[in-house]
Amino acid sequence: MGGSINEALRDDELRSVLAKLESQRDKEVFGLVCKRWLHLQSTERRRLSARAGPHMLRKMAARFSRLHELDLSQSLSRSFYPGVTDSDLSVIANGFNCLRLLTLHNCKGVTDAGIIAIGSRLSSLQSLDVSYCRKLTDKGLSAVAQGCSDLRALHLAGCRFITDALLHALSNNCHSLQHLGLQGCTNISDSGLSHLVNGCQQMEFLDINKCSNIGDIGVSSVSKACSSSLKTLKLLDCYKVGDESIISLATFCKNLETLIIGGCRDVSDASINLLASSCKGSLKNLRMDWCLNITDSSLSCILVQCRNLEALDIGCCEEVSDAAFQGLNGGEVELTLTLKVLKVSNCPKISVAGIAMVLEKCEMLKYLDVRSCPQITKGACDEAGLQFPQSCKVNFTGSLGEPDVLL
Repeated sequence: MGGSINEALRDDELRSVLAKLESQRDKEVFGLVCKRWLHLQSTERRRLSARAGPHMLRKMAARFSRLHELDLSQSLSRSFYPGVTDSDLSVIANGFNCLRLLTLHNCKGVTDAGIIAIGSRLSSLQSLDVSYCRKLTDKGLSAVAQGCSDLRALHLAGCRFITDALLHALSNNCHSLQHLGLQGCTNISDSGLSHLVNGCQQMEFLDINKCSNIGDIGVSSVSKACSSSLKTLKLLDCYKVGDESIISLATFCKNLETLIIGGCRDVSDASINLLASSCKGSLKNLRMDWCLNITDSSLSCILVQCRNLEALDIGCCEEVSDAAFQGLNGGEVELTLTLKVLKVSNCPKISVAGIAMVLEKCEMLKYLDVRSCPQITKGACDEAGLQFPQSCKVNFTGSLGEPDVLL
């Protein structure tokens, strides 16, 4: 009867006790009991964010031997020198054998040599974020594609040296890829995108914002190959994208939830009307600022048909007027919008009367952007007696922070 709890419980039984602790604080306290319990607590830890050099990383690898997620991102405002280096990545590749998620956002010191080490040793890796690691090229990231065949997410925003060659490597090796971020990778083309989706047909999220060489051929290939899976497509400032792309998305991608086409100036009412009809049950977020051919016709269709729409940006669509909102007060008296974010900045034909129609149907509105709308001022809204929802922030002058849902 006099034995201690340490003698009575096996390691697997102690791990079972640890697993039942819900709060992080309780799990930390568990590790304070004794060295054995601390060791068990360390080996069961799955996530870690840190700033550490090779020496400390080796200690961490020995202590947190079953770690699944490691975040070594550097802050844009408070980056430290020299930051994460190839030597660090070599330690990670050799020490964290169970790693599934690695985040190296803004680690500017990393080169192909370090990423090749990751690709050659961490075969279980499922998610890699090397956004703004500006020294990386196809050589290093192709090694990841070849060595990490179970890759599900890859974020490469700002990696300007990436070309179609990497998209070929991903297509050939990473058939489970679901999330791919290529923002600002201006060297990729329609040909590379078409080849990518030949092998990666489970794509749910694709960010090709500011990829200026992408046009209708590439987008149409994506919509056909990933028709059942695609939920988010970002095409900001892809000026070669036009109606053909939107029509293809409307035809094939019935589960589309987020579409960013800001700056795609060749998109017109014809394709947006079809999108409203085809994706009326799925579409939640739509950004089409600077789509200068958009008029009241297609905006009215979006508002009336897309009942689950939560965020809409029509900034600088100068042809849009109050008439676009008149359909909200039509035959269906019960029509209520789920809109939470509405941006109509720089729309000179929209007035307080149009905003009043929106407010009547948008009880959930949390952010309204009316900057540079000459007919909509705080004084004009007060004079008209507009009643905004209690939690709604109205941006008249640009002094408010913007929600990032449409970025």
